[in-house]
Amino acid sequence: MTIDLLKDTGTPLAQQRMSWKEMVGKPISKLDDDAFTRVRIILMNGLELDSLRTKQVALRMNRDARVELAQLMRVEQHQATTINWLIGADHSPLETTIGYEQAAIEITASVAELEPDTYLACAYRYALLEDFDHLYRYSALLDRLEGKDANNIVQGYTDIVPARPTILHHRAPEHDLLRPYDSKAALATKLHAVTLTGAEFQTHDYYMNIGPLYADPLARQLYAEIASVESQHITHYGSMLNPDESVLEKLLLAEACEIWNYAACVEQESNPRVKALWERFLDFELGHLQVALKLFKDFERRDPAEVLGNGRLPDFIKFKSHREFVRQTIARETSLRKDGTQFVNERDEGRSSTAYRDAVNADGSPSSAVSETYSWTPGTELMRADLAA
Repeated sequence: MTIDLLKDTGTPLAQQRMSWKEMVGKPISKLDDDAFTRVRIILMNGLELDSLRTKQVALRMNRDARVELAQLMRVEQHQATTINWLIGADHSPLETTIGYEQAAIEITASVAELEPDTYLACAYRYALLEDFDHLYRYSALLDRLEGKDANNIVQGYTDIVPARPTILHHRAPEHDLLRPYDSKAALATKLHAVTLTGAEFQTHDYYMNIGPLYADPLARQLYAEIASVESQHITHYGSMLNPDESVLEKLLLAEACEIWNYAACVEQESNPRVKALWERFLDFELGHLQVALKLFKDFERRDPAEVLGNGRLPDFIKFKSHREFVRQTIARETSLRKDGTQFVNERDEGRSSTAYRDAVNADGSPSSAVSETYSWTPGTELMRADLAA
């Protein structure tokens, strides 16, 4: 798909209207639709919510742009509603949680492969292993509470085995930070960081809202534990972003990020009805970018090409199984730890993280307890033979 961020105009903002019936349509099926349709839904809802968050900050800091930002936010709100409501009642909250972790794994793996900056690529692989272990812990909880196999959700695309244990994910805050990309970073690097920051923010917020609704004490503790790690991931990815960017520069990147991801969804979506939605929202976002471009030029008196380069979109995230990449990463990098902004061996981990971990795990580890007697096994002899090999 050929899109020029500096030339393609999309649907004008004034024409972007939706009725309640359009927003709240027929949901997908957890069994009949491909798992990556749900992955795309989860990702795009997260990006819409993060775009809303960016615009709210811009609204608070730009007196003269308030009207345009309010108009943009209303459309983003309705797009987020439309997307999030595609997850239907046939998903239990815990099954949706499994979907969130699968999305985190497969999207982060693709970004890690695409990222041109070797340091940031390592950072993506580092957090990938943690989300991978979260999938295993939540799969154990699904078996415990609902007697269900998480493979019904991940559909065999994603392994369900431990990685770096969740009990070891807890770090002192100063060790969650990374070196940010600089102003001359490739557009791909910027869009990768914006994408993963938005995706993790959504996951954190979902766990914070769902966790308290459980009656089972271990379930409540597990959601609390992993929500804390997801908060660390927001810091991890968010610290990749260049803090010297202006608010309107970040607005440009947020719109470009949505366009880039919607275009990837259009190219790879297997559900025709959902694909039509991605196409519509891609046109909406191109219209949003026109507003952001005008604000950037009017108020900052800068050329948007300084931020967006030649306007061409980088290679898209690949919505596919990254099983072999993840297995290789587990084999090579499970022992990595953090010391400040550096990735180090276990013995060189920042000391304050050890003290912090001892404090939060003083009364036990929910993630360890939930999986004590759990071991996921594929359901066919062929798959067992494959794993044994």
